[in-house]
Amino acid sequence: MKLQEPVKGAGRVFQMYAPRLERLGIVTFEDFLYHIPSRYEDYTLFSKIAHTQPGETVTIQGDVISIQNVYTRSRKVIQKALVADDTGNIEITWYNQPFLTKYINQGDTVAFSGKIDTFQHKTVLVSPDYEIVNEKTGSTLIHTGRLVPVYPETHGVSSKWLRRQIYKILHEQRGELHEFLPEEMLRRNRFLPFEQAMKTIHFPTTLQQAVLARERLSFDELFLYQLASFYRRSQWEEKLEGKAFAVKDHKPKLDMFIKSLPFILTNAQMLAVGNILYDVSQTKPMNRLLQGDVGSGKTVVATVAMYEAFLNNAQSVFMAPTEILATQHYNTISKLLSPFGVKVGLATSSIKYLVSSIKQKRQNTKYKIQDTEADVLVGTHALLSKNVTFKNLGLVVIDEQQRFGVEQRGIIRQKGENPHLLTMTATPIPRTVALTLYGDLDLSYLNEMPKGRKKIKTWLVPPIKREGAYSWMRKEIKNTASQAFIICPFIEESENMTTVKAAVKEYERLKTVIFPDLKLALLHGKLKGKEKDAILADFKDKKYDILVATPVVEVGIDVPNATIMVIEAAERFGLAQLHQLRGRVGRGEKQSYCLLFTESKNEQTIERIKAMETMHVGAELAEYDLRLRGPGELYGTMQSGQVALKIASFSDFPLIERARKEAEHIFPQLAKYPLLQEKLQKHLAKVISPD
Repeated sequence: MKLQEPVKGAGRVFQMYAPRLERLGIVTFEDFLYHIPSRYEDYTLFSKIAHTQPGETVTIQGDVISIQNVYTRSRKVIQKALVADDTGNIEITWYNQPFLTKYINQGDTVAFSGKIDTFQHKTVLVSPDYEIVNEKTGSTLIHTGRLVPVYPETHGVSSKWLRRQIYKILHEQRGELHEFLPEEMLRRNRFLPFEQAMKTIHFPTTLQQAVLARERLSFDELFLYQLASFYRRSQWEEKLEGKAFAVKDHKPKLDMFIKSLPFILTNAQMLAVGNILYDVSQTKPMNRLLQGDVGSGKTVVATVAMYEAFLNNAQSVFMAPTEILATQHYNTISKLLSPFGVKVGLATSSIKYLVSSIKQKRQNTKYKIQDTEADVLVGTHALLSKNVTFKNLGLVVIDEQQRFGVEQRGIIRQKGENPHLLTMTATPIPRTVALTLYGDLDLSYLNEMPKGRKKIKTWLVPPIKREGAYSWMRKEIKNTASQAFIICPFIEESENMTTVKAAVKEYERLKTVIFPDLKLALLHGKLKGKEKDAILADFKDKKYDILVATPVVEVGIDVPNATIMVIEAAERFGLAQLHQLRGRVGRGEKQSYCLLFTESKNEQTIERIKAMETMHVGAELAEYDLRLRGPGELYGTMQSGQVALKIASFSDFPLIERARKEAEHIFPQLAKYPLLQEKLQKHLAKVISPD
C-alpha cells in the first residue's frame, strides 16, 4: 500500500471502515500515521504469575489452560480463563465478550496486561488487554508488554484496531517517509529524523522518546503552516505588485480630521493608522489584520483610512456581520465623516439604500446600487449582491472577519480593481497564535483603551451573595437609570445539566420572582433575525431594564446605557469569551460592572475565573487561558478552513516562535530544498488559502 492511497479503495475491510475513519480525519493511509496517540498505557512491567501483587499494573505471559463462557442467572455472559506459567496460575475474567472463546484457544501462549486484583481471597486479572504470542515468528508485542498507544476513537473504531493498522503501515511503507527538513535545521534544533520520529510517536520505548518524537512532529506542523504563510504572502505580492490603487498623502487634511475627533487617539491607534497609511500608499494591495478589544477604537482607525481613500477619489466599503452592528457603524462613521463632505451610505437586507445628507432611497423590489454615489458604503452580506457595484472601490474593511467565509471576503474584494483590504477582529488572540492563524497578513494590535475609559469593575460572586447581588442590581438600575445584561450559557435546560441556568427558564424566574418591578426581555439564537434585531433595538432605546440572553450578544451591540453584565455558569466560558461579553458594557461615561456567578467548587476553576478581576486586556487573558486549558475554546472562534492543529499545541509558544524564525530564515532559499518544496505543496493542497 502507498501512503497517498485512499483508504476506501484498499479492499473490503477498509471500504467498510472508511466512513468511520473519515470521522477521525483519516482518508488516506498517511492520515493513519498522523493520527497521534492521546496517551500511553504503561504495560512495561513484566511479572511472573506467582510474583504479582494486588494493585500492580503488569504484563504476564502464560499458556491458556482453559477458557469458557459462563452464563449468569440474569443471562449475562462472563468469560473465564485459567492461565499458567512456570510459577503458578491465575484466573482471568472478561464481561460480555463471548467472541473471546473463539479467538483465544486452549494451549495458546498469550500476553495479558492489566491491573491485578483479588476476588474471594484469590489473585485475579479482570478485563486485561491481551495478545497472542507467536513464538515461531517472533512477533513483536504491540498491545501489551510495552508503552501501548491509546488513540482518539469513534464508534466502531477501537484503539486496538487502529494500533494494528498503524503498526502494519509503518513496517510496510516502502521508503516513503523521506526526511524533508534541511540537515543543518535538524542539527540546530536537535530533532529526531522524520522516519524515526514517526515510528517513535506511535511505539516509543520510553516516555522521553515519545516527548522528543512529538516535539519533532509538532515543529513540522507549525513550520509548514508558517512556511505556507510566507508562500501565500509572496504569491499575493508577486501576483498583485503594481496593480493596486496607491493613495497619495494628504497629511494636512488628515491631521485636521484627526484633530477634529471628539477624543485623542491612543499611541496604539496612531501606530496602526501609520501602518495602514503606509500600506495603502504602495502599489501592492494592503492585506492587514487589526486586532483589538471591544471598545479599543478599531472603527475610528478604519475611518481614518477611509477618509484618506476619499481624499484620493476612491470609494470604501465597510462590511459588518449583522444589521444592527452595520447600523451602529453607519451612525458612527457618518457622524465623523459627514462634516468633511464624505457621503456615507448604508445597505442591508431591510434598509435598501440610505446615504447621509441625501434623501433616503427605498425600494420594495429587488434593489440596485449601480455605481453607488456613496464615498463610503456600510452594510451587511447585502453588499455581496451582484446588484451592488462601485465606480472606484479602493478600500475594503471587514469587521469581525471570522464571521465571514473566505469566499465572501473574495466576492467583496472583486467589486474593485485589487482594492486594499483591512480586516478587523475583537476576538482576543495571543500574538504567537495570531502568527500561526494569520501569518500571511500584516498585524496591528490595539492594546490600549481610549483615555478616560473606565475599567469595568469585575467580581466573582459566591453563591451565598447571589441575593445581595440582585438587590444591588435593582438599586443601581433604578438610581442611575442604567440597564443590565444577564447571560446564560444555554437556551433550554438539559437533562444532563439541570444545575446550569438556561435562558428561557431563568428569564421567567427573574421576571416573576426576582425583578417583578423591572422590565425584562429575552434574546437567544433560535429567534428569527428580525425578532433579534427588534429586541436589541428596543433594549438600546431603553424600553427594557434587563436583557436576559445567551452569548448571542457577544458581538454586535453597543448600548452605552448598559452598565451591568451578569454571567451565569462562568466556568463554562473561556476567558476570551468572558472578556468579550464583559465588553458589552462600559461603553458610556458611567462606571460599569461585571458579576460572574459559578456553582463550581473546583479550586483551579475559581482561580481561572478570578483572573477576570485583575486582567483587562483580551490578549493577556486569552494567553493565560490557553496555558491553563489548551486550545479547545480557540477553535470555537475560528472559521471553517482555518488552522486546526493535529499534533502541535497553540499553547506551545516557544515552539511556535522557533518555527516562525526557521520558516523566515529558510523561505528565501526554498528552491534549494526540493523535498521541502514537495512537502509544502502537499500541505497547501490540504489547507484552504485565504482570499
